[in-house]
Amino acid sequence: MRLGAAGTRLVPVEPSLAEPPDEPEMAGVSDAFRYMQFRLAQVAPTHAIVLLLGETGTGKGLAAQTIHRLSPRRAARFVSVDCAALPATLIESELFGRERGAFTDARATQIGRFELADGGTIFLDEIGELPAEAQAKLLRVLQQGQFERLGSPRTIKVDVRVIAATNRTLPEEVRTGRFRSDLYYRLSVFPITMPPLRDRHGDVPVLVERLVMRLSERHQRAIDVIPPALLDQLAAYDWPGNVRELENVLERAVITAADRTLRLAEPLSPQMADAVPAASHIVLADVERAHIIRILQARGWRIEGVRGAAAALGLKPSTLRSRMRKLGIHRAAGEVAHELAPRIGHPLLG
Repeated sequence: MRLGAAGTRLVPVEPSLAEPPDEPEMAGVSDAFRYMQFRLAQVAPTHAIVLLLGETGTGKGLAAQTIHRLSPRRAARFVSVDCAALPATLIESELFGRERGAFTDARATQIGRFELADGGTIFLDEIGELPAEAQAKLLRVLQQGQFERLGSPRTIKVDVRVIAATNRTLPEEVRTGRFRSDLYYRLSVFPITMPPLRDRHGDVPVLVERLVMRLSERHQRAIDVIPPALLDQLAAYDWPGNVRELENVLERAVITAADRTLRLAEPLSPQMADAVPAASHIVLADVERAHIIRILQARGWRIEGVRGAAAALGLKPSTLRSRMRKLGIHRAAGEVAHELAPRIGHPLLG
């Protein structure tokens, strides 16, 4: 396969406020990819809230950029916020701004991301990481389009389109009390699921061609031949890290290339390919049950108090007791956590 033009690259409207331009490419020809594109095109011309769902590395940031680029707000700002990267103590002031003296070290007034995005689009990535206080304030913005900066009594009104994204199962987060149900329903006006790369194997050759072209230019490597056997190998891999993992593998291959032919710098790891299927048969309730039992054991089966299991799990004691009843957890069942752990691996147990 010799490299050629693979299509038009999606360019952020305002790179300084959008996702970095070096994000993995958004391209494909598979039915799953085309349906996702159709859904994006359906909602983009409207002002509706969009909730992007899917695993890490599936291109939720690029999908948000696409919605903004095709929307009536395309000439205004696209502001991207990674909720997981902001400290819980600062996330409110980052989103909604603060007045001078609102808290220690607040030496100047600062506008928040919502004010910055007024008239445009704000992309809230990893929305499931928002703390409870910020969730309440975000709900008010979605419902009324207004908020106050920290330390200010003045109400600010904004007109912002919200696109949120998460790799978490938000209904489960709602059920366990970690995410507000009213905020979830407000956000899920138009949910779009980003398909994982293992369901888009037909897209791998297109993605490989695009990524190798861009990576070759970035690293000043003249690579223009991709062996068919290598393409077959890449297409057969399950890609637990999705497009982001594919880009990393290709970047290593481009950097270490000895000539104009692409070769992998190292074999694809079968352990990584097997990581997702190995755990997929585990029922979510089993995982949750084992995790709760493990925390209860570590806290001596104490539920309440600062050293209790409820505090460790971020739940109210009444919520934890309700979950225990529903999952059939009692002290005699403690050994289940140890029986389940070898089957699903400790990372899934927290």
